[in-house]
Amino acid sequence: MSDHLKSSGSKTVFLQTKATSDEAMRSSKQRTPSSTIVIKLGTSSLVHEETHQPLLSIMSSVVETVVHLRSQGHKVVIVSSGAIGTGLRTMDIPQRPKSLSKKQALFSIGQGRLIALWDNIFGQFDQRTAQILLTRGDISDRSRYLNAVNTIRELLSMGVVPIVNENDTISVSEIQFGDNDTLSAITSSMIHADYLFLLTDVDGLYTSNPRKDPTARKIDVVTSVADIRAQVSTSTLGSSLGTGGMETKLIAAEIATGAGVTTIVTSSKQTSTIIDIIDYYAALRIISQPSSGTASPISKLQNIDLDHVNTTLDLRRPPHTVFKPSAVPTSDLKAWARHTLHPAGDVIIDIGAHRVLSRRESGGRLLPAGVLGVRGSFASGQAVRILVRCFPEGISEQNEETTAALSLAHTSTPNQEAESTLASRSRSSSFSSIVDHLTSDTQTVVDDDTTHEVEESDSWEVKEVGRGLANYNSVQISRVKGLNSSRIAQLLGYADTEYVVENITIRVPRVEVVAV
Repeated sequence: MSDHLKSSGSKTVFLQTKATSDEAMRSSKQRTPSSTIVIKLGTSSLVHEETHQPLLSIMSSVVETVVHLRSQGHKVVIVSSGAIGTGLRTMDIPQRPKSLSKKQALFSIGQGRLIALWDNIFGQFDQRTAQILLTRGDISDRSRYLNAVNTIRELLSMGVVPIVNENDTISVSEIQFGDNDTLSAITSSMIHADYLFLLTDVDGLYTSNPRKDPTARKIDVVTSVADIRAQVSTSTLGSSLGTGGMETKLIAAEIATGAGVTTIVTSSKQTSTIIDIIDYYAALRIISQPSSGTASPISKLQNIDLDHVNTTLDLRRPPHTVFKPSAVPTSDLKAWARHTLHPAGDVIIDIGAHRVLSRRESGGRLLPAGVLGVRGSFASGQAVRILVRCFPEGISEQNEETTAALSLAHTSTPNQEAESTLASRSRSSSFSSIVDHLTSDTQTVVDDDTTHEVEESDSWEVKEVGRGLANYNSVQISRVKGLNSSRIAQLLGYADTEYVVENITIRVPRVEVVAV
């Protein structure tokens, strides 16, 4: 009797759970909140690898999926590769050339035909589209970046589907995104998308290539891209037509999730899965709501234990890998500085300053006291790499803790009022100001009260730990390095700010500086 009751009770619990899950799925389809969705398709998903014929069946399937999502109130952006592949077919060229000029020419030929294909298929559903071609150089300027953001948002508000691609016609290696995985991640970050779908020829992230390794295991949930790299093999490259592979997917996921975007890797062969995945996570949010009598906001995905939910609820999980978004997304300005700008130079800091910048309370701002030197010539307002220099084993940095204390505990000084009166003097961001000061770059700034010149030494190891925006040019930062910020006005003649670099994004988890 007792066993019967236990069995009956378990069955009741199971039925209740299943009923709750079914109800949640029905509810999610009825009131799925409007989301902004970026869908990225690679060349291998759009163009046949051998014949270079456009894969119209996949393109049509994508269009039907997008139209369905639009009917549910979602806003959709497509990031589409395939222009060079289409150009190969048009010109009857058997394989992708290595010459940059030939690739740019083929892009020019193929892009027009590719966008015409998209527009034609979308036109069958009376859905309007728009073409957006970007380079990293286009958005390296803050005002042009904001113009691009506003244009995409305005198109979405007009009910248009923007189709984004990199403008390979004018791109050179220094300003290329590298691949459209990265472009899609930056696009999703720019418009604060809710989802980024990276469509590929497999249905998720595997520990190794599932076509070659029968023991390859699919990873359903990724909470840290840095941690997962040690568990998976990313040696597989993209197709002969494309430039990406699984490694580029991880890079894209790291950029997007850092900006708070839920990133999904799934197969391009059945694009209707995108709809199922969105409904699935909408249902999880509904089920995860607190069971209180009062109305409460729907749980955010980053706050849900997906592994636990997947095992306890009877919800059919569509095949995919999800990269959970960061609980504390990077600010727009920091994301722009880190991912869209090509660094113009380097600012080298000591270990103590690195420790301070790794703390959230630092605000991503660097005082001159923590600077050891600069490399390259850059203007104020340009992006710079933040490098940390450490000593080999057996040598210690005497001022490490002192610098950390100065960088963290620095407060206003009596000189700041005087400095503020000088702030009206322009801190020119033109390179002419660098040229004007080149002669002073070689001078040693002597300050007996605070610091001494740090000699260059081959025994120091340098590692990149972040990126930020310079408030002063390279010559000016070199002059005030290692000094208290109260000396900036005295040495430069003005002081717009006490921080030499701001909006610094330090990589998390923090890079440990170890002895070598």
